Amino acid sequence: MTSRSLPTNATLADLGEFGLVDALKERFPQGDNVLLGPGDDAAVVTVPDGRVVVSTDLLVDTRHFRRDWASALDIGHKAAAQNLSDINAMGGRATALTVGLAAPPDLPATWALELADGIVEEAGLVGASVVGGDVTRSDQVMIAVTVLGSVEGEPVRRSGARPGDVVAIAGRQGWAAAGLAVLARGFRSPRALVEAHRRPEPPYGAGPVAAAAGATAMIDVSDGLLGDVAHIAEASGVAIDISAGSFEVAEPLRAVGAALGADPMRFILTGGDDHALVATYPAGTALPDGWTRIGEVAEGSGVTVDGAAYEGPAGHTHF
Repeated sequence: MTSRSLPTNATLADLGEFGLVDALKERFPQGDNVLLGPGDDAAVVTVPDGRVVVSTDLLVDTRHFRRDWASALDIGHKAAAQNLSDINAMGGRATALTVGLAAPPDLPATWALELADGIVEEAGLVGASVVGGDVTRSDQVMIAVTVLGSVEGEPVRRSGARPGDVVAIAGRQGWAAAGLAVLARGFRSPRALVEAHRRPEPPYGAGPVAAAAGATAMIDVSDGLLGDVAHIAEASGVAIDISAGSFEVAEPLRAVGAALGADPMRFILTGGDDHALVATYPAGTALPDGWTRIGEVAEGSGVTVDGAAYEGPAGHTHF
């Protein structure tokens, strides 16, 4: 993307708040659904049926990303992806984003603009626009993204799973967790896994397709497969059993598992940040393309793997 000419070593303090806002606005093209974009007190967007689906996430430097592990462009993609995936998990389609950035005054201005480019590129994958936001001074970098979208018909909630339903997944799973394990040990390969951690690839479009196919419950896998499936089990008042044998363990996962002395299935069962979707469907449903059966729903409570309790943490916890 192009922008007004800036000194290569300019900082946020050099630009000032409004200079930064002006530079960011140049990077946010507006889609047809945007009636009023950045520049006023609030944005105005249209939605097909008058209902809006909203999700917000906050990313903090050194906790959710590391600037020495990923570029600003990658971090922008990741920040947008994890929010866009939440709309996807409701069976909806994202239309607009707002972004908040808190940063130290000596942060290079080019970093902030590259972050914006990453957000715009990721949002463009689903046809969404960045319509506004805010910037402020902080001792560390923090990014807050809010996504707005719409759904056709009823949103797919976590609470609709019923005994007899099948459990299915769309998207890759375990790659980002394996990439994080690699980076944490000071390595940069296998590159495919490192890139999966830096820049997730949610299965955009799989959510609306699942909703149209009759999915009864759905969730975005952000904190770990078993931990997030447990949210469906709890909200629906059911038990869910996951079949470990239903997953294909990709070669890069096997390689990292062997190198680190770890079971690669742990990355798949407890890893987050790939933003795969897990949904439940009524028995006998022909699963849409891209969806794979991985378990079943039964009477009871909790989540098991191959009929037994899983030993160890089921995923990431924030506190």
